[in-house]
Amino acid sequence: MRKAASLPEAAQEQIGREMLERIDTLEQLRAELEIGIGELDAGLGEELDIEDVIKRAHAEHAKG
Repeated sequence: MRKAASLPEAAQEQIGREMLERIDTLEQLRAELEIGIGELDAGLGEELDIEDVIKRAHAEHAKG
């Protein structure tokens, strides 16, 4: 916080916006995790093919 306070106002505002975006993203992720955990606790989970998960993750990452 001390470092940010010494930056120009425009830079501080940019940092603030970026932090708010990250907080929003983390809140969304937390909500999605809570839903998933609830589904697992309710016995709604299903077995995953880890190779397929990795392929889909690579494909999604390649899209940007």
